[in-house]
Amino acid sequence: MKSTAKSLLYKGPYDEAAVKAVGEEILKSLGGTSSLAFAFVTSDYIPHLEDFTEVLRLHGHIPDIVGASARGVIHNDTEYESGSGFAILSLRLEDVQNTVIPFDKNTFENADSAHFTDALGAVKPKVWISLLNPVELNVEEWIHTWNHLFPEIPSTGGLASGGRDAESYAVFHNDRILSGGVVVGLSGEIAFDIVVSQGCRPIGNPLPVTKSEANIIYSLGAKPAYKELEAAYQTLNDQEKSHAKGNLFAGLAGNEYVDEFRPGDFLVRNIIGADPETGAVVINGVPRVGQTLQYQFRDKVIADLDFQNSIKTQITPSKQQIAALLFTCTGRGKEFFGIPNHDAEALSQALGPLPTGGFFCSGEIGPVSGNNCIHGYTASAIVLREHAPSQK
Repeated sequence: MKSTAKSLLYKGPYDEAAVKAVGEEILKSLGGTSSLAFAFVTSDYIPHLEDFTEVLRLHGHIPDIVGASARGVIHNDTEYESGSGFAILSLRLEDVQNTVIPFDKNTFENADSAHFTDALGAVKPKVWISLLNPVELNVEEWIHTWNHLFPEIPSTGGLASGGRDAESYAVFHNDRILSGGVVVGLSGEIAFDIVVSQGCRPIGNPLPVTKSEANIIYSLGAKPAYKELEAAYQTLNDQEKSHAKGNLFAGLAGNEYVDEFRPGDFLVRNIIGADPETGAVVINGVPRVGQTLQYQFRDKVIADLDFQNSIKTQITPSKQQIAALLFTCTGRGKEFFGIPNHDAEALSQALGPLPTGGFFCSGEIGPVSGNNCIHGYTASAIVLREHAPSQK
């Protein structure tokens, strides 16, 4: 039997009978017990998570459910951005091992690497799917540690989103709400493609950082960083300049040894502040002296083209695709693109009728230049497929 998947969307507040019906439909569709499921719920489901997961596990025959709260959820080609509800993607994987490692904030902060490596035993995952609680967990510290522990394993996923208060954010494994997060490692007869689209294009000149301190950049190519930012801004046309505020970023090159830098070569970071008097630019990242930086510009046209191109170049066409997960930023969606379902439809048009689940995140996880990173304003996706015979 081949691996298979089922995705469903339910619109409405928590209702035990409705959740039971979703579980029963999953069981009927998959023809037996699932391997695991990913569930993404709006914040009003958080008080009901114990019952929610218990009903799904019982009636759907799902041993493990991992999930996160979300401002909006994704099902196939639909982005459900308003109202209560949940999206679920349940997987029945053949000859694939899935290792679920839940952890709390204190476990991460106080435990050494053995806590995570012991949970794996002899299993070496090919990929991680990670869900994190950004309210409780220092996610930048987590990604740094994760890259150190598992330097060759790519990771994708997202940070839970919610409302204005901490109680509206949650990551969960079955009936347990986690202050840290949960990672799922997949190994065995599984293949995958990861898409990371940061939605920007480079502007101005790529220049080496010649003076910096922590996240403050004083000079690029021996010139004030602010003046280079101003020069990059002047390359924009009038329409682009009119909405450049909040859409200018710094791109840090992941690899210096390229003939020509392209959008995917940069890790895009927010510009937090800039001072024309000192010439300094402050970013949400720590560059190293000698690292190439190029300023970036983002708008809906660029973000659309970048996502379309990323899908074409980062996904291998295959008839053996099983399912997909899409993690897109809360800063995208209808408000940004001006149309509903932009990212979900773009992915669906490329993949066809493939079961897909996902959510709007407060940060996205995905590799850039071989290094797993926490992103913003990004769409990150993973497409799971059967392990092709030629890869064995």
